[in-house]
Amino acid sequence: MHTSHLSLEITYRATPALAVTLNCRLSYRTDDPLAVTLVLDTDGERPVRWVFGRDLLAEGMTCASGGGEVTLWPAPGDEEGPSVLCLRVGDARTALFELPVAPVADWLADTYALVPAGSELDGTDWD
Repeated sequence: MHTSHLSLEITYRATPALAVTLNCRLSYRTDDPLAVTLVLDTDGERPVRWVFGRDLLAEGMTCASGGGEVTLWPAPGDEEGPSVLCLRVGDARTALFELPVAPVADWLADTYALVPAGSELDGTDWD
């Protein structure tokens, strides 16, 4: 099993006027090749863990993606593209986070180097 991790600071939008910086960690494991794990507030007393599809994250880098408990979309950017990826988690009660696009895109590319798209289920024993 191989893993890839990314630790970074993200913004929690508590209200449109109140932004809080949190440390988070994205993780990918080759023994669970379809999923990524996001741990929010890694320095806090009660970190929150979300697991969602790697393909959902990849799609959310370029257009609105997801539904239900995890939704991602790129924030409007300049001519070079968006600099922020928006992430909304939760169903009845939601939280909105902003992640920097560049390090997430680089990390996501690393996960595809570990397990290329379309090969996630290669080697699965269906019996």
